[in-house]
Formats: sequence, structure tokens, C-alpha cells
Amino acid sequence: MTVVGPDGHPRCSWAVSAPEYMSYHDEEWGKPVRDDHGLYERITLEAFQSGLSWITILRKRQNFRAAFAGFDPQLVAAYGPADFDRLMADPGIVRNRLKVNAAIANARALLELDKGALTELLWSFAPVDRPAPKTNADVPATTPESVAMSKALKKNGFVFIGPTTCYALMQATGIVNDHLADCISR
Repeated sequence: MTVVGPDGHPRCSWAVSAPEYMSYHDEEWGKPVRDDHGLYERITLEAFQSGLSWITILRKRQNFRAAFAGFDPQLVAAYGPADFDRLMADPGIVRNRLKVNAAIANARALLELDKGALTELLWSFAPVDRPAPKTNADVPATTPESVAMSKALKKNGFVFIGPTTCYALMQATGIVNDHLADCISR
């Protein structure tokens, strides 16, 4: 069920609990991202979100961008031990060894692909003719497509990218549209 926001417009219920959520919901979530750089940023942020609330990541997003060189995969792929130590000491980001290592490993995996190949790969899992969810209960945590996407990414050297993270990535990047049927952003 949608919830009417402070501006009188119906939104997905999660979007009205904080100003950061409403902004993210209205301006970014579910909007198509079709470039490798943008997709690498979202893969990284979704991995860092794993086990945490998304609001934590949103509030630290600018810090993540600074720490990870604007999510430039060329620069992040070149990170060495000193960069890892710097990241692990940075209170502005989530300091988790597995997640920091994944951000670096995934930048390297991306560079092994042809230009545009990540975009093509991820978008190949877009479902066809999916009905608009009417309530939050209609929104899954994983789908057969997110399971297949996870396997394909892992086959290409990506890490820390399970089916639930892949589904969140699909939602965030517009590969699926999970705005509720009555949402203004639908």
C-alpha cells in the first residue's frame, strides 16, 4: 500500500520515513541505469548495504564516493594494501573487510569485461511483463532472474553479490520496477 507523502503524493511506504528516502525514491530508485560506471557504484553500495539499513548507506554515500574515487573502476581496481588500510580506517564508510575487498575485486572483474558488457549482462536479466506490485507483500526478496544474475556475476569474477543483493540492484537500477501500482513514481 502506498502512503501519502508531505507533498500530498502517494509513494511506496518506505519512501516517506526519512527525507533521504523520499529524495532517493523520487529521483533515483527504479530509474534505469545503463552504464558500467553507474552500475559499478550501485553494485558496490548494495553490497555494503547487506545486513544494514539502506538509510545508513544513503547517509554515507558522499563519503563512499570520496573513499572510492567516485566509483571509478579503473582507480579502484588499482587499490593496494595502503588503500585497503585507508578504507578500513575511514569512519565515513562502512568498515567491513569483506565488503571493502569486494569493492576492489569487483572493480577488477569489471575491467576484465569489454566496455559496456556489464550493462548488457545485467540488463539481460530484466523480466518481461511483470505486473506492478500492489503492496509490499507483492515485492520479492529474490527472483529466478536475480539468482541467475548472481551466478553470472560470480562466473565473471564478481564477489559478495548474492541473489538478494542482485534483486536490490535490479530494483535500484530500474531493471525491475517495484514502485507500487499507486505510487507517483510508477
